[in-house]
Amino acid sequence: MAESYSKKEFNKKKLEKQKEKEKRREERKLNNDKGKDLTEMFLYVDENGRLTETKPTENRTSEVELSDIQLGAAPIEAEKTQKTGIITFLNEEKEFGFITSSNGGENLFFHLSNCANPVKKGNKVTFEVIKSPKGFAAVEIQLVK
Repeated sequence: MAESYSKKEFNKKKLEKQKEKEKRREERKLNNDKGKDLTEMFLYVDENGRLTETKPTENRTSEVELSDIQLGAAPIEAEKTQKTGIITFLNEEKEFGFITSSNGGENLFFHLSNCANPVKKGNKVTFEVIKSPKGFAAVEIQLVK
């Protein structure tokens, strides 16, 4: 009986897979690490933190003062509490307004009860920022002279 085209293709693919499998087997035999000595498999770390195969010859150590070593988490530097800005909106009937911060350009809500002096729209003021239930707000507002 004659072989059909699909049978021929199937047999070709089968032979090709067997050849690839044989190639991989030969590569594994050539690249075998099982017979190596333990010292050949070691890697060393140099003074720059890179891995090398050569053993370091010099023992370079540098003296570090104990006061330079920081224990624990890095200290948090406190932000400057007093910020400056300009009053961009003021509603005197409802007693609130908004201040645009001069350094970041953020709009902060404020209530007139937090102002030490009477203020107007366009006044330059100093203030402190607090977290309110609806976002950030300005408190302890004073006019800049």
